[in-house]
Amino acid sequence: MVRNFGFLVCIVVIVMDVVAGILGIQAEIAQNKVKDLKMWVLVCRDPSYQAFKLGLSASILLALAHAIAHFLGGCICTKSIEQYKRATSNRQLAMAFLVLSWIVLGVAFSMLIIGTLANSRSRESCGISNHRFLSIGGILCFIHGLFTVAYYVSATATRREECK
Repeated sequence: MVRNFGFLVCIVVIVMDVVAGILGIQAEIAQNKVKDLKMWVLVCRDPSYQAFKLGLSASILLALAHAIAHFLGGCICTKSIEQYKRATSNRQLAMAFLVLSWIVLGVAFSMLIIGTLANSRSRESCGISNHRFLSIGGILCFIHGLFTVAYYVSATATRREECK
């Protein structure tokens, strides 16, 4: 008896992305609680270990959610633009959401890692203000969840079409 776990996969991916987004925003809040000294454009601040842990957790959850959805969704690729134009609408949607999810993953993961690395130093650091990296990365985790679930749904629909 074959069971359909698609709904469960979608729920797991959404929950992981939402938790990653919340952790990213909480990391930003923890980072803002640390005292800093502002001098024009330069900001000197102590690193926040709590922000480091939350940012790292958010990064790991984001990457794990992406890997689960794309591994279980399979690879829906086209070899040329002509093949893309002749493809079914589900395949075209899968390709579009595949590209969008990778773009959002790249930006969100980069933002979370930059914010996390800013809090990993063992001493006070001074540099150009880098506020909002963690919160922007957290917000992009929510968007990543939407694109990734849309990819998974359209990829499984494409595979079902091809089996018929």
